[in-house]
Amino acid sequence: MPVSITLSGLSYSTLGGRLAVLRQIVAPPSEMTVADLFGVREGLALLDRAEVGKANLSELTAADWTLPARLETSLSRVNLDARPDTPLVALSGGETTRAALAALTFDAPDMLLLDEPTNNLDRDGRRAVIELLAGWRGGAVVVSHDRELLESMDAIVELTSLGACRYGGGWSAYRARKAIELAAAHHDLDDAERRLKGERQAAQTQAEKRARRAGAGARKAAKGDMPRIVAGGLERKAEETRAADARLAERRLAAATSAADEARGKLEILVPFSVSLPPSGLVADRLVFKLNHLSVGYDKRMLIRDLAFEVRGPERIAITGPNGSGKTTLLRVITGDLAPFSGTVDRRVDFAFLDQRVSLLDEAETIRDNYRRLDPSANEEACRASLARFKFRADAALRMVGSLSGGERLRAGLACVLGRARLPQLVILDEPTNHLDVESVETVEAGLRAYDGSLLVVSHDEAFLGAIGISRRLILRQ
Repeated sequence: MPVSITLSGLSYSTLGGRLAVLRQIVAPPSEMTVADLFGVREGLALLDRAEVGKANLSELTAADWTLPARLETSLSRVNLDARPDTPLVALSGGETTRAALAALTFDAPDMLLLDEPTNNLDRDGRRAVIELLAGWRGGAVVVSHDRELLESMDAIVELTSLGACRYGGGWSAYRARKAIELAAAHHDLDDAERRLKGERQAAQTQAEKRARRAGAGARKAAKGDMPRIVAGGLERKAEETRAADARLAERRLAAATSAADEARGKLEILVPFSVSLPPSGLVADRLVFKLNHLSVGYDKRMLIRDLAFEVRGPERIAITGPNGSGKTTLLRVITGDLAPFSGTVDRRVDFAFLDQRVSLLDEAETIRDNYRRLDPSANEEACRASLARFKFRADAALRMVGSLSGGERLRAGLACVLGRARLPQLVILDEPTNHLDVESVETVEAGLRAYDGSLLVVSHDEAFLGAIGISRRLILRQ
């Protein structure tokens, strides 16, 4: 099918070819199998009939005997060990995404369109996506906020309120170019503000000169030094000059103000988010929590057996492992939301847990009301100041949590947790960067870098883990 891509400010083209789109499968039907995802159920069934001698001549002629081998090759390309008759509901979210990626490239389309292909994938799955695209000989358009994946792109198109802008190269090249743009934006703002200041001073000087001339003329007329008709004419001419000068000064001042506002608007987009926080008071040798021979799972399925682990002081721990290894289940046990099969959790400090839904926030309340509920000791001034540090200023703090995007919701959760006068000494995060745009991820990173307590994070995003300074890992195996 023809493919047409049009972006304001960029060139566009129309190409002939076949387009394949990655579709996110949130809740597949119970009867849907891997073969259905590839659209080869009937073809495999025909081969099965042929093998037992139940296919007629026309069916044998139409049979694709290469189908099983091609199917196996496609699945191995994304490191997925699954049979064609495997139900999709038996796969984890990451495994289902890998199967969808394999199905996407199965018939060798000319162009791929991938929407957040690495969401919900473990490290192996993310690498499989990057390797698949690296070996892909067709075209691909990828919508993603995964910085590791973006590093492998040939070009990045950024969409902002300023429009669309194309940057050649991957993530590192994009960031380098953005740094240059940020320096140029600061320079433009400095120039615009100097011009605005100069225009204001010039307008004030002109107004003072006109006032002095008007005063001198009035005094001369009062003394009777000139005929009244001449004095009146001079006064009218002076008034016309004053009006013309005032209009010119007003236009120049308006132009300078507009230029300064435009320069500030660019900085609103380009300037990275930063935040300063009070100390948590967690000392280096303080026991944060200890897991004593912990065994956990759900529905009688054992995921983790006899785990002994402890955290002391302001450590930054990443819990990693493949999909289905029990990372989220372990967090639920540590927070007390789920009872272990055996063993105990000895937790010695106060904590805050931000899951993927940020469920500590009440969707029916405003951000401000959530903050006051979670920190009742804070007065209105302290509440507003804390929320402003996380870019919820003025009326933005009065938005309902249920109306927020994923990135805004997590930022609001961080504001309500890390914005308090007395911080929790342990913050636990479960896949905090899933479904977030790059700006939101960098906002989260800035907040966590400013936090001096202990962090326990489940994430497959290596760029995020590096940015927040992970010092130790707990790796779970299946």
